[in-house]
Amino acid sequence: MQKGRVIQVEEKVPFSLLAPLSVQHMFAMFGASVLVPTVFGINPAIVLFMNGIGTLLFILITKGKAPAYLGSSFAFLGPGGLVISKFGYEYALGGFVIVGLCGCLLALVVWKFGSKWIDVVLPPAAMGPVVALIGLELAGNAAENAKILHVEGAPIDPKNVIVFLVTLGVAVFGSVLFRKFLSVIPILIAIIAGYITAACCGLVDFTPVQQAQIFSLPNFSMPKFNLEAIWTLLPVLLVITSEHIGHQVVTSKIVGRDLLKDPGLHRSLFADNFSSMLSGLIGSVPTTTYGENIGVMAITRVYSVRVIAGAAVLSIAGSFIGKFSALINTIPGPVIGGISFLLYGMIGASGIRILVDSKVDFGKSRNLILTSVIFITGLSGVTLQLGNVELKGMVLACIVGMVLGLLFYLFDRFHLLNDMDDTQETDAVEKK
Repeated sequence: MQKGRVIQVEEKVPFSLLAPLSVQHMFAMFGASVLVPTVFGINPAIVLFMNGIGTLLFILITKGKAPAYLGSSFAFLGPGGLVISKFGYEYALGGFVIVGLCGCLLALVVWKFGSKWIDVVLPPAAMGPVVALIGLELAGNAAENAKILHVEGAPIDPKNVIVFLVTLGVAVFGSVLFRKFLSVIPILIAIIAGYITAACCGLVDFTPVQQAQIFSLPNFSMPKFNLEAIWTLLPVLLVITSEHIGHQVVTSKIVGRDLLKDPGLHRSLFADNFSSMLSGLIGSVPTTTYGENIGVMAITRVYSVRVIAGAAVLSIAGSFIGKFSALINTIPGPVIGGISFLLYGMIGASGIRILVDSKVDFGKSRNLILTSVIFITGLSGVTLQLGNVELKGMVLACIVGMVLGLLFYLFDRFHLLNDMDDTQETDAVEKK
C-alpha cells in the first residue's frame, strides 16, 4: 500500500488484501447486528445469512457504485417487540414484509420525481447536523457497550476500562501511525488486540464455542399477516427512510461522489427495502445500511465494493458454521465499545465536513437557526410519539429540519427573509 493510497469504489483488490479487509468489515458490524435478533429472541444465524444476502443484493441493484454493508435495523426494536409480545414473531415478520414493500414503492416515487427535493428541504446547513447526529447520538451506546458508564451500586470494573483503552488506543494510533499493509486494517488489528487483552483479563468465555455445533442451518420461518401488527410497524418507514438518506449523504462525502445521483437514491432506497422485505419472508429481521462500516471506510480510505462483498460472503458462510458464529459472539462489550467510539465519532465528523465543504455562511440567520435547532432537537432527548413508534434523536431532528428547510425555502422564494444581501433585495424589488 502506498502512503495515503485511496482504493476507490470500483477498484479490484488482491486476495491477500481482500481477506483481512473483509474480515474487518464483518467484525465492525457483528456486535450491533446480532444484538437485534438477541433482543427478539431468535437465532442470530438467520440474521447473518440475510445480512450477507441483503448486502450482495444491494451491491447488485446499485450497479456496484454504492459501497454499503446491510446489518440489522434497530428502528424496529420498539414496535417489533410490541408485535411479538402480542401476536408472535411470525406476525412481526409479516409487518417487516409490508414495510419493506412500501419502501420499495417509495423508491419508485423517488425514481419518478427525482431527489432534487432533498436540496430544498435539507440544505447543507440542515444536512450537516443531521449526518453528524447519526454518530453523535450513538456515543452513549458505545460507552454502554464498553461498560465504562457509572451505574449506581455497580462500580466500573477496571478490566473493562483496560480492554476499552487498549482497543481504542490501537485503533486511534494505528490509524495515524501504521504504514503499508497495516495502514488499511487498523480496525481489525484493534479488535484483535482488544480481544487478546480481554482474554488475558478473564473477560472471554469460550464455553459457547465448545458447546456449539461445527455446522448448523439457519432457522428459516414464514411470515403471517395481521392488519393491527402491520399498522404498528408501518410508521417505522419514516424512520428508516430518513436514516437511509443520511447514510447515503455521509457515504457520498467519504467516497467523494454523489451517490444520490449515481447510482441514484431510488436504487439504494429500493435495494435497502427489498432486502428488508426478503428478510421478513424467510424469518430474519429488517436490514439497513450500517454506520459502523461507513466509519471503517472513512478511517481506512478503502471504498471498494469487492471488500464489502467479501464481508457479505463471510457472513453467509458464518451463518452455517456454528462454532464460527459462537466465536465471534464471544467478543466482549469493551472491545466493541472501543471500536464504536472511534467509528461513531468519524460519522459525526463527516457531518461537520458537510458544513465546511459547502462553505455554509453562518452569518445568515437561516443557516444558523437550521443548524442550531437540528442539533438541539437531536441531542435533547425530546420524543414525539406516533402510535407505537417513537421519533427521537436524528430522525426527529431530520423531520424538524425538513419542515424548517421547506419553510425557509418558501420564505426565500417570496423574498421575506431578512438576511438577503443588497443585491438580492434589489433583484427582488425589480422582479416585483
